[in-house]
Amino acid sequence: MDERITDEHDQVLDAVGAAFARLRRRTALIDVDPPVTRKDMTRNQVINIVDEAAGEITVGGVAEQLAVDPSVASRLVTECINDGYLVRKASQRDGRRTVLELSEAGVRLRDRFRRQHRQAFVKITHDWPELKRLTFARLLIEYADASVALTNQRHDHGANRRESP
Repeated sequence: MDERITDEHDQVLDAVGAAFARLRRRTALIDVDPPVTRKDMTRNQVINIVDEAAGEITVGGVAEQLAVDPSVASRLVTECINDGYLVRKASQRDGRRTVLELSEAGVRLRDRFRRQHRQAFVKITHDWPELKRLTFARLLIEYADASVALTNQRHDHGANRRESP
């Protein structure tokens, strides 16, 4: 491959991290209806973790997904429970464990967040050709799915190592 092209590819790939950071910070500032609050940002993360969990999820699972201390996750989950968005239930696999589920209000809040994200996406890409907008959306979803698969694979291998004698 041409060295100039390799340098250009390296520059683009090196810029991805900063682009993700800008995306995270700036998307929340896009004017949507209803407006997004700081509390919404945290709630959205917790709600999505519980909603997207493959099987049962505990406060510890939320902490792991957020990469925060369990006490921080416990506080965030408790706020969502107190606000009526999550409920605690006994695990169907292990009655000693307590798992989290979305309440009806939590489902409505999740759906509101999704509408807000769509509004922001449409505003950000308003002058893009429709094909480019849809292609980017599909690639972004594929990227997110691949990151989930990779972290699940890493987690599964880590669990298998711990279980080995």
